[in-house]
Amino acid sequence: MALATTTLSSAVAVDDTSVVVASATSFDAGRLVLVDNEVMQVAQNYTSGTTVDVLRGVNGSATVAHVVTSNVTHGDATDFSTAASQEIVGYQASRATVISSITATGTLTLPTAGTDARVILNGTSVIALTIPVPTKDMDGCLLTIVGNGAAAHTLTFTGGLSGAGSSYDVVTTNSTAPIAFTVIACNGLWNSFVATPMAGTVTNITGTVA
Repeated sequence: MALATTTLSSAVAVDDTSVVVASATSFDAGRLVLVDNEVMQVAQNYTSGTTVDVLRGVNGSATVAHVVTSNVTHGDATDFSTAASQEIVGYQASRATVISSITATGTLTLPTAGTDARVILNGTSVIALTIPVPTKDMDGCLLTIVGNGAAAHTLTFTGGLSGAGSSYDVVTTNSTAPIAFTVIACNGLWNSFVATPMAGTVTNITGTVA
């Protein structure tokens, strides 16, 4: 059975033992469920309905809270990609990436130093997100913000992108289609990967910086 995607109809607390989804199509007992970074498994007593009993924190994933409208991807174990077996060598381990979902206007909680972050802006209602200045021990941290619906979100970078101040601190996404925006922390500043972040047009999907 192939992977399927729906969304959470209700927020999920850390100690919840069930999730409420928008669509229960293809849900079956034993099916794996991925919400943000957490893997769950549908309980063996599940038969039908959008309220799904689950086993939390499967496959060593952390049990965390999830906001309403977070993406829910589910499938059989064989539907999910698995890493090929690897020989252990003396290279540094890959950086951890924390995935979180945001539904309402607010201020982003910065990732821990040494960790990258992917933030999903849920739905088609406008979200105004404030991104604090990174601490200097966060050098190299990648922050990717992506919408799972089209909306004119505003991303306000405290102190401005690359420290440019209030003349270069707000990214406004176009409401035509979802887009993604990535910055990297260096020397206590968020820096974009292009000279003029999100300016111009790419297949009619635009963003502006003010």
